[in-house]
Amino acid sequence: MKVLLIEDDASTAAYVAAGLREEGHEVDHVSSGALGLELALGRTYDVAVIDRMLPGLDGLSLLRAARASGSRVPAIFLTAVGGVDDRVEGLEAGADDYLLKPFAFSELMARLNALARRGAPERREETVLRVGELEMNLIARTVTRAGRPVDLQPREFRLLEYMMRNRGRVLTRTMLLERVWEFHFDPRTNVVETHVSRLRAKVDRPFDGEMIRTVRGSGYVIDAPS
Repeated sequence: MKVLLIEDDASTAAYVAAGLREEGHEVDHVSSGALGLELALGRTYDVAVIDRMLPGLDGLSLLRAARASGSRVPAIFLTAVGGVDDRVEGLEAGADDYLLKPFAFSELMARLNALARRGAPERREETVLRVGELEMNLIARTVTRAGRPVDLQPREFRLLEYMMRNRGRVLTRTMLLERVWEFHFDPRTNVVETHVSRLRAKVDRPFDGEMIRTVRGSGYVIDAPS
């Protein structure tokens, strides 16, 4: 996705922009409402993330002006202003979603993906995941590789499920902590590394061909052996 981020808090902007770029998205960041409106009207974006409390032109006025000028970019307010009346006002100004600070990046990402999926054909929920000869049955909670059972603990199962749902994609340590362990901070432990090592011992070592790889300096990826 190409994302327009309009946020004047430097730490929040850096956190969101870094997370989006880790996910492979392109980000244009500005810290003022006036610049944000200029970009929203002058360029094409898949989604806009807008703070309400901006210097000069506030987020509500920005979005109203953008909508009045014909912009239909899906927009989500990311703000600490969270009363019921505030949320209603934001949605009536033209926002498609509203997320309160403090927030988890994983939830923001899920909401952005949901906005991007709007209008796409409805798909049936997968019950079986496959990556090469590795198969996971989400109903029976079983895993096999080349037809042989792989016995996993619940956390290992959850970790492998997330990796298989994102086959071929580099998953960072931050992403794994948020999505598998629901940590929205760095616990300063090697919990990710330990569980990935255990997963490799069960999914890779008894078989021919490595499926779980470390991408140095970035994270982990799973794919069929080459």
